[in-house]
Formats: sequence, C-alpha cells, structure tokens
Amino acid sequence: MIDRSLIAAHLSSCLEDASHLNLPGYRRGKVRDTFDLGDRLVLVTTDRQSAFDRVLASIPFKGQALNQVSAFWFEQTADIVPNHVIAIPDPNVTLGRKGRVVPIEFVVRAYLTGSTSTSAWRNYQAGVRQYCGHTLPDGMVKNQRLARAIVTPTTKSDEHDELTSGDELVERGVVDRATWQRMEETALALFARGQEIAAKNGMILVDTKYEMAWDADNQLMVVDEIHTPDSSRYWLADSYAERFAAGKEPENIDKEFLRLWFVEHCDPYNDAVLPAAPAELVVELSARYAQLYERITGREFIPVTSPAIRDRLKASLRDLGA
Repeated sequence: MIDRSLIAAHLSSCLEDASHLNLPGYRRGKVRDTFDLGDRLVLVTTDRQSAFDRVLASIPFKGQALNQVSAFWFEQTADIVPNHVIAIPDPNVTLGRKGRVVPIEFVVRAYLTGSTSTSAWRNYQAGVRQYCGHTLPDGMVKNQRLARAIVTPTTKSDEHDELTSGDELVERGVVDRATWQRMEETALALFARGQEIAAKNGMILVDTKYEMAWDADNQLMVVDEIHTPDSSRYWLADSYAERFAAGKEPENIDKEFLRLWFVEHCDPYNDAVLPAAPAELVVELSARYAQLYERITGREFIPVTSPAIRDRLKASLRDLGA
C-alpha cells in the first residue's frame, strides 16, 4: 500500500500536461496528451482529474497507475486480439501503432447498473426492455447480474454518445454483418478474460468499453485503453452477494467523492474559476488509484519519483526527438 506521506510530498510534482516534449502532432485530451509521429502515436497519460468537461485537480501518480493498468491488460489479452502497443518507454507513456479508428465504442455490460442517460439501469427504470438489440426481462433490480454479458454499442461523438445496436450499425453501413459479429465476439472475449483475472484478485469487472481500429495491414486491433478504472466499473467481489441481497450498493474503491466535493462547493459546470481541491482529498484519491492498480492487477504499485517527471519524460522519449 502506497505511503500517503509520499503522495503528499509530490502534490506539486504532478504531470499537468506534456506539451513541453515538443513532439509533432500534439493534441490535448481530457486526461491523455497525444503526439502523432505519422505511423505511431505517443500517448502520455497525465495526472489530470477530469469531470464536468473540465480539469478538477492534478493527482500524484494517477497517470502512472492508469497507464500501467492498461499496459497490464494489453499484455494479458494479446492472445485474443492484437493491440496498438509497441512499447511502454515510461511509466506514463504508451508508444502505439496508428490505425483507422472504428467509430463505435464497444460497451460490454454484465450487470444492470449505472446512472448516466445511456446506462442499462437508467433505461430499464424508464421501461426500456429492448436495449441495444438485447431483450431484458421484467422483474430485474438494480445491480443484478445479467444472464450473460452483452455488447451495447454507442456511436462516437464529440458532443455525446448515442446508444445503438449491431443491427442498426449494419443497416446504416457503418460495418458489415461479418465485421460486426467479429468485433462483438472480440469484445466479449476480452471482457471474459478481464472478468477471469479480476475475480482472481477479488474484483468484479462490471462493465467496460473498448475502442478498436484497423492497422496498416487492415487487421483489427484494440487501441486507447483497456480495463482501466477510468473506462471500467469494478466492485469488490467478497461483499457483492450479501450487499445485493440486502438491497445495498456494491462496494467499490470509489473516486466519486472528489466530484461530489466540487458539486457541494461550487457550480462546476458554470463557474469560471473553480476552488482548489483540498490536499487531503487529492492525497486520498491518489491512494485509491494505487489501490485500484494493486487490486486489479494483483501487483504492487511502485511509484517512480526520481528524476522529476517532466525531466524523466524527456529522457524516456529522447530517441523519439523529445
């Protein structure tokens, strides 16, 4: 377990952006900074904590934890489908193959849960029983396990994702039937592997999303991230059955508390300037990312603290022209 005093000592040492690397094709995302090298991408996972479409805080070691969780899962699933990873030249960096991204988010769900407008539970509550091409039976309750994992695709959009189905995607010509079936089978196989390994480490992989792309040889590969705490929902396995039977929410290593703090202390959607997140909350969130890394992977999280992260990135990426 990470030492919280170590986190506190690095509150001012976070990686807030990677523009100082001066690599070509810079693009700033919510959490990742990407550089386009032509046939390769440099994906730098920063320490930014994003919500409400803006940055709330910088969390020590968050980028390292997220990038290494994703690297772990790419390693554990490479026998199912190729992925974009060429190398992990730094704890915060993935060097990946560039591809033509499929304009679909492959969301896989194994439980009836969620709170967003596209979630299975919100739709079920509203009376929806035909959900993304799947029939949901009457009489289910929140957080109940589905009869089987299902793929509930959404269309990728800069504004908001929209629920769709495999049949609709085929009818609209986004993909052909054989390609959709292959992608669906790939997503389900990745999810089954994720559930298997998570279960061994005392976790339930509840739902997740995948992004896929075609590489230079028109072969399918998985890109972006996989099974990270930012793209997936995890519950603690040993208490799920008891809490579900009692009508309680499953236990998780929740990151929601920081978001709620901002809701209570400002209008995070409309205020021009947000208050600074309290140091103790930032430390706690950093510790939870480290804990999630350890629970998900079964490996010890060892934060890299020296040299300073900006200098370390420069050195790690020197061969790429940084």
